Amino acid sequence: PTPAPPPASHAESAPANAALGSAEWCAWVDQSLGTSNHGHGPDQGSAEWNQTVQNKLGQEAPQSSPGSPEWQQSVDALLRTRLSQPSS
Repeated sequence: PTPAPPPASHAESAPANAALGSAEWCAWVDQSLGTSNHGHGPDQGSAEWNQTVQNKLGQEAPQSSPGSPEWQQSVDALLRTRLSQPSS
């Protein structure tokens, strides 16, 4: 039997081809920001989830409407930038 793949690293690897707003993208954002609280948080992609993401981003949060394509693009770029920087 082949060994199981290693578990996904903690938010270091952004999904290469995940469509913005897709389940894979939402899961990555969720993992990056820790919004789910062990599966007990708001449903990924819901208005409540978008607001939670917005709150987690704080002052860096995009100014566009949470959940909009522009907002998703801004969140994606912000998180990718954060993840590419060495943690202090």
